[in-house]
Amino acid sequence: MEEVNNPLVSVLMTAYNREQYIAEAIESVLRSTYKEFELIIVNDCSKDRTVEIAKSYEAKDSRVHVYSNESNLGDYPNRNKAASYAKGKYLKYMDADDVIYYYGLEAMVRYTEKFPEAGFGLGSYPEDNRPYPILLSPKEIYLESFRKLNHFDRAPGSGLIKRDVFNSLGGFSGKRMIGDYEFWFKISRYYSMVKLPLDLYWNRLHDGQESQSAYARKNYASLRNEVLYENLNHPDCPLNKEELAWVKKKLRQDRLKNKIVGSLTGLKNILMHQ
Repeated sequence: MEEVNNPLVSVLMTAYNREQYIAEAIESVLRSTYKEFELIIVNDCSKDRTVEIAKSYEAKDSRVHVYSNESNLGDYPNRNKAASYAKGKYLKYMDADDVIYYYGLEAMVRYTEKFPEAGFGLGSYPEDNRPYPILLSPKEIYLESFRKLNHFDRAPGSGLIKRDVFNSLGGFSGKRMIGDYEFWFKISRYYSMVKLPLDLYWNRLHDGQESQSAYARKNYASLRNEVLYENLNHPDCPLNKEELAWVKKKLRQDRLKNKIVGSLTGLKNILMHQ
């Protein structure tokens, strides 16, 4: 019989003004079929009942630990702060307005544990000829992302990261709004990835998120491109010269296509309103 390992997972929930959603988020973690976890909640100076609600669960379950920052750190610095409290083999980020399905944590751990050489697991689109879980080398991660499946456009909650790997890379850089995109690039330079199913975790979308803000609409594309080219030009990029040339050519073609589509859409809107 195959030996079953049950490593401790540190579920890291960062929270700012999430009184409307945090109870549902916490309860989804506590319902997990996988029981070897600690739930670390870091309140980033919320002005509502977020921390009060979180502490009510801490009082009932010894696996729940609530911390409050003395000053507001912001999204990615607070994620790093949460990781500093962790004791588990794995880090599992969990936003305070999201939900993890009861089977999600167990599936993530079981699949990732099958490949000890991997540094992380990440929810990704299925393949036609291989079932989950699938191990990808750094080169395969990069090439697959630019061919058809973008592994880097994933929220932190989509992944399971080895804590020692996260710490060795210095965690998130702190770049606003784009820190997760940047981190997947960085970790993929050096470590293999386990492809996980997408239906393990639910990302809620609502108007209170920065990703839905005017700042995001104005700046996300330029920030994303900046990170993209920083990583493609990094000396440790896993692609060779020929592969890099192909990727950059494809990116130029995609930008041109998007400009044409955008121009045609704008023209169509003008004609429709004449």
